Amino acid sequence: MNDIPLSILFAILGLLILLSGFFSGSETALMTLNRYRMKTMAENGHRGAILARRLLKRPDRLLGLILLGNNFVNILASSIATVIALRLHGEAGIAIATFILTFVVLVFAEVAPKTMAALRPERVAFPAAYIYTPLLKLLYPFVWLVNAIANRLLGLIGINPEDGHKETINTEEVRAVVNEARHLMPKTHSDMLLRILDLENTSVEDIMIPRSDITGIDLNEDWNDIERQISNSQRTRVPVFNDSIDNIVGMLHIRKVLNLLARDELDLNTLNTQLREPYFIPEGTPLTQQLINFQKNRRRSGLVVDEYGSIMGLVTLEDILEEIVGQFTTDSPTRNTSIHLQQDGSYLIDGSTHIREINRSLGIVLPTDGPKTLNGLILEHLEMIPEPGTSLMIAEVPIEIIRSTSNAVQMAKLTPLNESNEADNSASTTASTITVDKS
Repeated sequence: MNDIPLSILFAILGLLILLSGFFSGSETALMTLNRYRMKTMAENGHRGAILARRLLKRPDRLLGLILLGNNFVNILASSIATVIALRLHGEAGIAIATFILTFVVLVFAEVAPKTMAALRPERVAFPAAYIYTPLLKLLYPFVWLVNAIANRLLGLIGINPEDGHKETINTEEVRAVVNEARHLMPKTHSDMLLRILDLENTSVEDIMIPRSDITGIDLNEDWNDIERQISNSQRTRVPVFNDSIDNIVGMLHIRKVLNLLARDELDLNTLNTQLREPYFIPEGTPLTQQLINFQKNRRRSGLVVDEYGSIMGLVTLEDILEEIVGQFTTDSPTRNTSIHLQQDGSYLIDGSTHIREINRSLGIVLPTDGPKTLNGLILEHLEMIPEPGTSLMIAEVPIEIIRSTSNAVQMAKLTPLNESNEADNSASTTASTITVDKS
C-alpha cells in the first residue's frame, strides 16, 4: 500500500466515508419508515416500497447486511487513514488521524445522514432497497453466518427474529395516529374516528333512554288515548305493554299503523297483530358489540335489562350512530331539549341528561366512570338530596341546583369556566361543595 499515491488513498478514504454514511442513513431510514404507509404504497405498486417491505420482513437479515457493510468500510477507512498518517507524520500522525477520522465519521457518516434519513425516510429507504435487495443475495452466506450466531444468542433470551414481520397496532396507538393526523383531514372526520374508538369503552347504559323517560303505549288505557298517542308520537318505534313497562307485549312501528288509523281501520286486535317481539339487551353490553347485534338481528331498538330481568332503559340504533357522528335525529325530544343555553353563558340542564351528552355539547370533562346522568353525579358527590340553591364544584365546573324533588335533582345550572372568569371563580371558591342560603 506504500506504493499507492496519497491522492488515490484520500479518494478511497472519501469514498469509504460516503459508503459509511449511506449504510448509516439507510439503516435509520428503513427502521423509521411508517410501516402502514409503506404497506399502502406497496399495495399500490410502488416498487421501492415493495422491496423495502420485503427486506423488513426479516429485520435480522437486513441489519446483518447493513452492519456487515458498515463495519467493513469503517475498518477499511481506519486502516487507510492510518497509512496516510504514517506516510505524512510518522507514528505521531496516528493519534492525529484517529481524532480527525472520528470527527469526520461522526459528522459526515453518522449524524448528518441519520438526521436526514429520520426526517425524510422514504427518500432514503426506497432507493436503498434497490441496492440492498441484490446485495443481500450476493452476500447471503456471510449474512447467514452472522445472523445464525446472533439469532442463537437472542434465542437464549426468548427472542425470535422471525416475529419481525408481525405488524400489530393497538387502539391507543390508532388514537395517537388519528390525533397526529388531525391537520390532514377535516375535523368532523377525525372526531368521528375517535368516537368510533371510544365505542368499545362505552356501554348501552351510557346512552340509553332511562326507564323513567320511556314513552310507550299502555293497552289498558282508553282507546281514544291510545289513538292520540299514536298520532302524536315523536318516536318511530315505541314499546307496548300492559300497565307497566315490565309487562311489555311488543314493539310497535308507528308508521305501519298510521295508515290504518287514518282509514279508521285500527283497533286493539289489529294493533296486536302489528306488534313485533321485543328485543332485550343485557346491561354492560359495549356499543361496538351492540352495533353488531343490531345488524345481525336486523333490529333498530332494544330494551336494556339488568341481571334480574328488570327493564332499565331503551337503546336505539340512532343513539349509537349519534355517538359517532353527533346528533342528527329529533326522535327523542327529551334529549334535544335537555340543555338550554342562557344569556349569561350558563346552561340549564335536566337532571336526567346523560353526562356524555353534556360533555360533548359543552366541551367539558365531567367524570363518566360512575353515574351516567347529571342527577346521579350530583347525588354521588353530595351523598344527599340537595335543596334548590345548593352549589357545588365537580371537575372544576360550577353547578347550582335549580329544582329538585324529594328523591332527585330535576334541573341544574352549569357554568363552564373560561379564561376570563376562571381566576375569579377559583379565588371565591375554596371548597368543592358550597351551600347557598337563599333565605
